[in-house]
Amino acid sequence: MAMDNTNSEAPATPSAPAPGPAPALVQPGPSRQRQRSRWTEVLSTLIAVTTALTLALALIAFVFQSYQVDGPSMESTLQNSDRLIVWKVPRTWARITGHAYIPNRGDVIIFNENNLAAYGQNDVKQLVKRVVGLPGDRVVIKNDHITIYNQQHPAGFDPDKTLPYGSEHPFPVTTGDRDITLGAGQVYVCGDNRTDSLDSRVFGPVAVRDIVGKLVLRIYPLSAVKKF
Repeated sequence: MAMDNTNSEAPATPSAPAPGPAPALVQPGPSRQRQRSRWTEVLSTLIAVTTALTLALALIAFVFQSYQVDGPSMESTLQNSDRLIVWKVPRTWARITGHAYIPNRGDVIIFNENNLAAYGQNDVKQLVKRVVGLPGDRVVIKNDHITIYNQQHPAGFDPDKTLPYGSEHPFPVTTGDRDITLGAGQVYVCGDNRTDSLDSRVFGPVAVRDIVGKLVLRIYPLSAVKKF
């Protein structure tokens, strides 16, 4: 009988190794999570405070600012301790565009004034006064009245009698004799309480570059809130 030498068994195929246990994932512990959360809160708070402070400083520098009246020089329009809002946008825009900020005649403005020590004041102060003379005007104070001469009014006019502010209350006399022609970058200011006001009659014209802003609102006392 013939013998078949062929191996009838199929060759063995190596089997894949049995899977071992899955590696453990390391998770941050509760204390580390709390610490990270606290630092995130601190950072968020610092960013919020810094943003708010920057925005507040920008508003004060370029948009508006609150002031308190100190003294009687603007009575009876403004009283001592009145709280005011001063609008700075026109001045800011003028500086951005490279032009001088020229207020309107009759505006009440805040401005920086230097060299006041000679008059018994702090050497540098911010003052609140009313604009009566504009660049190019000739301002004459005589016989207790102000007269403004310019190209539009060669015969002169009295701003205290012709502008709206003069009709709000009886205006006092304007003492002192002055005759001055303003330069291109100058305004002439007076306090409404003409008999008790340190103003351009004493320290001269105000440079428009020293103007801080224009009075737009009195917010205190609440019984006397007023828009200007």
